[in-house]
Formats: sequence, C-alpha cells, structure tokens
Amino acid sequence: MRVLLLAAALACAAAPALAADPVEGEWLTQSGSAKVRIAPCANQPERMCGALAWFRNPADAKALDDHNPNAALKSRTMLGLPMIWGFKPAGPGHWTGGKIYDPQSGKTYDSKLTANGDGTLKVEGCILMICQAQTWRKG
Repeated sequence: MRVLLLAAALACAAAPALAADPVEGEWLTQSGSAKVRIAPCANQPERMCGALAWFRNPADAKALDDHNPNAALKSRTMLGLPMIWGFKPAGPGHWTGGKIYDPQSGKTYDSKLTANGDGTLKVEGCILMICQAQTWRKG
C-alpha cells in the first residue's frame, strides 16, 4: 500500500513537468488573418519555434515570401513559413532570446513571448531597447 501511495504521489508531482508549455499550440495573430503553430524546435527541443499554419484568406497561404532579403528564400510559400524561433524559457510563461520574422517587410527582430494565463500571448518584436507588442489569442 505504501508503495502504491508513493507511486501516486510521484506521478502527481511529475504531472506539471509533463504538461504542455502554455505557449504551445495554435495562436491567432492580432489581426485575425493568420494562425501560428508554436511547438518545441525540431533541432533544439528545449526551445520554442513557430510557423504559419492557417490563413483566413486561402490565397495568402499560396503567396510567396517575396519580401525576404535572401533571394534563395523568396520562393517559399507562406503556409508553413517559419515565423518565430529560438525562444528559451525565462520563467513560468516567459520565453526570451528568440527571433520573429515579419513576412510583410522581410525583416527579423529580437523577440520575447509572455503567456498571460487568459488564453492570450504577448508577442514582442524589438530593435535595441524599443519593442512593439501584439496580443495573439489561443485557438
């Protein structure tokens, strides 16, 4: 009986560590025109990455990354396009050290993420100390 209780207690203690991170999942951008799917990075599972996963206007999914400064990447379609990458945990619900790509300008910015606990995600893009934020919604 003691062994069973100990096993149950250990399982309960481990459950939060096994739960999905609050930033994982699909997020509707502030404009509502696209969703970004955030998950552990394939080559660095301790970090978070995200790609464009859905567009309100289906034609946008077929559009090309034509603003990219790298000519070799201009032929990529928007659907599946890596948009955020390299975020490392910096405390509960906080991720820093990442990058965010703006396909409308072709520019990449330093970025941080904050899960607000109400189903929203604060996404910041920064140049030096000046940051601009958006609020994305889960779903």
